[in-house]
Amino acid sequence: MPLTLDQLNAASLPEALQMLDGLYEHSPWIAERALAQRPFASLAQLKHAMTRVLDEAGVEPQLALIRAHPELAGKAMVSKTLTAESTNEQTKAGLTNCTPEEFAHIQQLNAAYNARFGFPFILAVRGPRGTGLTKAEIIDAFERRVHGHPDFERAECLRNIHRIAEIRLNDKFGFEPVDGQRVWDWQETLAQHSDPGYAEKGQLTVTYLTDAHRACAQRISHWMKDCGFDEIEIDAVGNVVGRYHPATPGAKYLITGSHYDTVRNGGKYDGRLGIFVPMACVQKLHAAGKRLPFGIEVVGFAEEEGQRYKATFLGSGALTGHFDNAWLDQKDADGITMREAMQHAGLCIDDIPKLQRDPAQYLGFIEVHIEQGPVLNELNLPLGIVTSINGSVRYVGEVIGMASHAGTTPMDRRRDAAAAVAELILYAEQRAARDGDSVATVGMLQVPNGSINVVPGSCKFSLDMRAPTNAQRDAVAQDVLAKLNEICERRGLRHTLEETMRAAAAPSAPEWQARWEAAATALGVPLHRMPSGAGHDAMKLHEVMPQAMLFVRGENSGISHNPLESSTADDMDLAVKAFDHVLHQLTTESH
Repeated sequence: MPLTLDQLNAASLPEALQMLDGLYEHSPWIAERALAQRPFASLAQLKHAMTRVLDEAGVEPQLALIRAHPELAGKAMVSKTLTAESTNEQTKAGLTNCTPEEFAHIQQLNAAYNARFGFPFILAVRGPRGTGLTKAEIIDAFERRVHGHPDFERAECLRNIHRIAEIRLNDKFGFEPVDGQRVWDWQETLAQHSDPGYAEKGQLTVTYLTDAHRACAQRISHWMKDCGFDEIEIDAVGNVVGRYHPATPGAKYLITGSHYDTVRNGGKYDGRLGIFVPMACVQKLHAAGKRLPFGIEVVGFAEEEGQRYKATFLGSGALTGHFDNAWLDQKDADGITMREAMQHAGLCIDDIPKLQRDPAQYLGFIEVHIEQGPVLNELNLPLGIVTSINGSVRYVGEVIGMASHAGTTPMDRRRDAAAAVAELILYAEQRAARDGDSVATVGMLQVPNGSINVVPGSCKFSLDMRAPTNAQRDAVAQDVLAKLNEICERRGLRHTLEETMRAAAAPSAPEWQARWEAAATALGVPLHRMPSGAGHDAMKLHEVMPQAMLFVRGENSGISHNPLESSTADDMDLAVKAFDHVLHQLTTESH
């Protein structure tokens, strides 16, 4: 019989310890200390309590826990001395079935990893869905992480140990994150569609109005139909729009969603998670035959990333009346204009102005999004509450000096453009760090026609600066640009600078942020408030209605815009539950 939280909360300490036996390999002290915090309102609360115990224990107990784990496909497996839990996990991942070549390769990796770090490589081999990684995925992770930094690898091993404990706990309590698994499966299936040139390499790239992009729109619309949405359409810019009607005709709608296009060679969860989480909620409402006092409109925005055309936030911008007709004449790398691409896709360009929403018809906009950063991952928190989407400003520039012979030009006579930009990069890094949550990045750097034996006469660069408020962003930008002037003057150089983008900060509406906070608290997840460094569709909707976002933890240090972008079915399940809770709050408020 599966355990229940009521049983665990009511049990004596020895009985409760027995119930939680085997969660952390040969380390019952973690569960014992966590049990002092009973009663637990949810499994999520219990899981987090155990992560806190380990955080607070210090480095030596953490290393002892890591070293208590067996190597993957190691000596303990061969001698059959693994714990029952480890045997089950390694069997599910196929590690007990290795070919002699695979086994030898894993042994080499084990030896190299142990020699470098002094502890065994730990990976939650049952993976983000709980059903098991493939041997190829396990070996890929091993080969990647054997080159990691020791401090990072210790933390990564601990995170994987917590994931192993989470899955073991689910098994004990007979819990399956069904909604999260459904969302996970939708994302995996959608990722089968990718643009030519990337699909062949197994890379995910879906840019505006390509065949892969239109196939994604069809898939999403069909799934919306299966979920029970009342109206589904692909609109005049390619947004996929599903509407679940309210109990009373004429009532307002809650609008939600995110984008389904991707960056080149990107991840499966950026944007798409925010489409599928509310779809899972609508599916449950429909299955229960339940209508709410308000409608739900879920939008899969066709374009957010600006990859094929320089038209970032095209999908959400169309809903706020900010579609720029000049975009229609932009050409992609193959010389195809956006107008031609839209006509080829069968979209009705004349209808674009009709997409503008009337804010009076809506309660507000909420968006669920993968965090795209390391913060929640490092804090062992599944969810984060977004306080503001950072304002940003971008520039492209060039410093112009004098190209000269690298051997014959003395150091004090040089007009080195690249050295000036290097100085600017270091200053931008230091200046942004001074504010805590400001960021500054030089992501593009080029010495045109550079030669190994020539002092650079020109250096082209980009500059991206972001902060939670416009004033903070502007202060960073002002200081960095002043430094650029000072560097060029001191070094006898000149520069050009063009502002290419400026986006206002989008603070969360307090009452909507509070709803996400109430949902997280009800789930037993500690509150963590944080700004979003990345831009989101919510920034556009913010211009016409209240908005607030929920972040979901990413795996692999929260990496994003990268094939390693990932999240677990358990974390996505909590996101569905949080969204359900917000719907419940709105229902209660309207009565």
